[in-house]
Amino acid sequence: MTRRRLTPEEVELWRKVTETAHRFHPEQARHEAPKPKPKPVKVARARVAEFEVGAKAKSGPQKHNLLPGISERIARQPIQMDKKMFGKLKRGKMLPDAKIDLHGMTLDRAHPALTGFVLRSHAEGRRLVLVITGKGKTRSDDGPMPVRRGILKHQVPQWLSMPPLSTVVLQVAEAHLKHGGSGAYYVYLRRH
Repeated sequence: MTRRRLTPEEVELWRKVTETAHRFHPEQARHEAPKPKPKPVKVARARVAEFEVGAKAKSGPQKHNLLPGISERIARQPIQMDKKMFGKLKRGKMLPDAKIDLHGMTLDRAHPALTGFVLRSHAEGRRLVLVITGKGKTRSDDGPMPVRRGILKHQVPQWLSMPPLSTVVLQVAEAHLKHGGSGAYYVYLRRH
């Protein structure tokens, strides 16, 4: 590819452009070289351990810190009552002295009903009562954030661990299948 020569008209136009143009930095002579930039200061960096492709990573995957389910939390509680009696209780061999069914109640109605029932049962000398909460409704649409099933199922153990009930309750355990399974709790009361 050869270069084309400028026509006389193009040369004249270029001369007019150069006469009207001004330099950006007139103080700097045309033949002077630009001043060199200062060299950047080197900063010592911490050395990173070398990594080879295929090498095993030192740290494992991040574990989620999620709260375990209510059944797991109750099962992990330390045993406060006699171990032999607790074994019978978990196998469903002990019969409850009284029971309360909180199905269909709101939190506002269920809390005083539970409190009154447990305190009355303790005053009457009962040792084992059954609290039926139900498993909760299954919702077809949880929305953007999942909600745990069974509001009463999650609230009752908390209520039993708070005063005034905490002073009379010795042990809370999930009921055996023949007494309601995960929808009910055994509440073992202290001696009167």
